[in-house]
Amino acid sequence: MRLKREEGAAQGKTAVRLSGAGAGLQGNSPRSLRIALVSYRSNPYCGGQGVYVRHLSRALRDLGHRVDVISGEPYPELEPGVGLVPLPGMNCYGYPRFRDALSDRGVSSLRDLREWLGIVSGGFPEPRIFGERVRDYLLAHWRDYDVVHDNQSLGYGLLHLQKRGMPVVSTIHHPISKDLRYALQREERWGVRLLIRRWHGFLRMQKRVARGLKRILTVSHASRRDIERDFGVAPGNTEVVQNGVDTAVFRPLPEEPLHPCRIMATASADVPLKGLNYLLQALDLLRKEFPSVELRVLGKCGENGRTARLIRELDLQDRVVFRSGLSREDIAVQYARSGIAVVPSLYEGFGLPAAEAMACGKPLVATTGGALPEIVGSAGELVPPANAQALAQAVAGLLRRPGYAEGLGRRARQRIADHFTWDQAARKSAEVYRGLAAESPVGSLPGKQGQRCEPSS
Repeated sequence: MRLKREEGAAQGKTAVRLSGAGAGLQGNSPRSLRIALVSYRSNPYCGGQGVYVRHLSRALRDLGHRVDVISGEPYPELEPGVGLVPLPGMNCYGYPRFRDALSDRGVSSLRDLREWLGIVSGGFPEPRIFGERVRDYLLAHWRDYDVVHDNQSLGYGLLHLQKRGMPVVSTIHHPISKDLRYALQREERWGVRLLIRRWHGFLRMQKRVARGLKRILTVSHASRRDIERDFGVAPGNTEVVQNGVDTAVFRPLPEEPLHPCRIMATASADVPLKGLNYLLQALDLLRKEFPSVELRVLGKCGENGRTARLIRELDLQDRVVFRSGLSREDIAVQYARSGIAVVPSLYEGFGLPAAEAMACGKPLVATTGGALPEIVGSAGELVPPANAQALAQAVAGLLRRPGYAEGLGRRARQRIADHFTWDQAARKSAEVYRGLAAESPVGSLPGKQGQRCEPSS
């Protein structure tokens, strides 16, 4: 990879543009586009944001487009030929204590100070501040791109770019208002409820930006309904482009030793939306009939969090193991060694863990929360959310009928291969890009006549 410095990309900092083999493509082909894929956090090992950025950018590259990922920390893992424009901030969540970020990085701008003060006072200013950095970078480098695709940062800077004539689209995986609602439902302490509301204060900005953008992408029909209802986005402004799964990595591995009574789940331990507490309660019920049943959780568990306390209360310490920081290949191995996969979420905007488990050929038990029925179809067992008894009964049914469970896993693999590919997602996304660019008054498509947006002096 070659290294090119871009001055002034982030206020008070220097952005380093890492360009891969495909970065020389300047969009001269009538079919190629120059895409700025924006993501304020792109952790490749935690959550789906880094997964989305990595695979969509690769699939767009494979179609002949030039893609630069503009990201805050943690940065994504990208394929060769996809560029990275890092826009560092304070990255307070990357330190054991927030004050460590201040002592380690210092404050080089008023923007840095606003970010740090917002976080230490209980807020979450990262999306807004990152949006300002992205705005400044793209106004300084507007000739390099034909379209801006935001990955749910939804900062005010996007509206400024759109106003200046740049084609802008944002993917909303699901409205974070869902997370807020479930977090408040679970918390009885009024002081903690105030802190929860304070942290989710960025939702006001996200709603305004979503309503102001000309086009929104989302990953399921369930998410589209929720975005239109919770964010007030006009019907017709939102288009569904479902995620894909890397079936070359997430695949059956028959050579791995199988533990038939091992359950595999991917869940953030203390995030109410993920429903892990109901799976733990189901595990407690299952061990009466299946003494060797155990649970592997892809995620972290704090020592004094709700999940850790529940594990101790149910005396499940010797049956539950948490794993984090695994590569995609290691995750596929964990699925291969497990007999059943479970997604106990109360709500999913798409349900990437469900799709990855299905791609591995695992029999799946999932809830009907959000988009999960769209992903699972008839290739898995569906139960109501927030129902430990239903989860236990569905898992027990698969454990009692291993032949049926094996057939369910084969159907699951086929469903993912047929309907959920990153190539399909990239092609549909590119269609949206072209439609937006054609509507742009500045003629941003390659070869189109017109003056592109000029930054203010």
